[in-house]
Amino acid sequence: MAVPLNQALRVGAYVLKQHLIGRKRYPLVLMLEPLFRCNLACAGCGKIDYPAEILNQRLSVAQCMEAIDECGAPVVVVAGGEPLLHREIDQIVEGAIARKKFVIVCTNALLLEKKMHLFRPSKWFSWSVHLDGSRAEHDASVCQDGVYDRAVAAIRAAKYRGFRTIINCTLFDNANPERVASFFDDVMAMGVDGISVSPGYAYERAPDQQHFLNRRRTKELFRGIFARQGRKKWSFNQSSMFLDFLAGNQSFHCTPWGNPTRTYFGWQRPCYLLGEGYAQTFRELMEETDWDRYGTGNYEKCADCMVHSGYEATAVTETVRRPWRAAAQVMRGIRTEGRMAPDVPLENQRPAEYVFSRHVQTALARIHAHKDNVADVAD
Repeated sequence: MAVPLNQALRVGAYVLKQHLIGRKRYPLVLMLEPLFRCNLACAGCGKIDYPAEILNQRLSVAQCMEAIDECGAPVVVVAGGEPLLHREIDQIVEGAIARKKFVIVCTNALLLEKKMHLFRPSKWFSWSVHLDGSRAEHDASVCQDGVYDRAVAAIRAAKYRGFRTIINCTLFDNANPERVASFFDDVMAMGVDGISVSPGYAYERAPDQQHFLNRRRTKELFRGIFARQGRKKWSFNQSSMFLDFLAGNQSFHCTPWGNPTRTYFGWQRPCYLLGEGYAQTFRELMEETDWDRYGTGNYEKCADCMVHSGYEATAVTETVRRPWRAAAQVMRGIRTEGRMAPDVPLENQRPAEYVFSRHVQTALARIHAHKDNVADVAD
């Protein structure tokens, strides 16, 4: 595995502590989105079609530090939008590292070479560059030519300057196992420190709703990919149990509280993928969210989800709670043939509710009211 040993040990100790004190729900990774604005317009993205007034909003450094302290998760993933568009992104990273958090900044890399001088290599810090396949596949995914070449150049520059650098790869229903395997060979040859991979999720606000994977197709795809791994091993920045789950060999339930998300709107309910309301504090999110209403088998919107933000925490928790099972899986490897593990039944899931625009209207009303108050004071 490509997860650094110091990170694996700290996160493992953290999970073990939660287990020993009997804490049922706890965060593993804070998904921090200090802005929604992006310099790309990917068809599969559910973050970029907000009104301009929303896209222009930013979380301050103080708000980000408050979220990090309030949540307490050992890992902070800074996403967006494109986080390098935030003028104080370096201060956000520095503040998180000062708190001994493992920080991963997700970026499309278009600004990475320009902004790299603002950051220092550290055992606490990683770049995660969005790369969804070979040149043609990635540029099609992000709906702009030339992005792949700029991302690869930025990866090489980051590695040259000593930064730990991984890629995050999202796969859709047009993914071909042989091409994906070849792509993984290519990125390992670039010298990346690891791969984070996940099936795409059908964001409600995404313009393209036609190319997302269902669960059966996801399992078949990942079995096909892992079956093609050659003598050169791929390093994944994920737990082996999660990868085994993607290949259909583990029956896991989602733990949406494992990756709580803080955005301009507040603490997102129930998870990084669904925005069905927001809590004003992390405590409110954890204590007042009806978690049993969400997850595969409980809610129609979650039926096909196998995304890392819901299931990686499950896999990590399972690894710490039952290390013998995880060790056996590592020794056995990822099985790519034979019967798959039973899936979660969907018969009792509740129907989808389409409520994702309410918080947008509330935020717009708040922004307009603030502008009106400022105007009144000026008059």
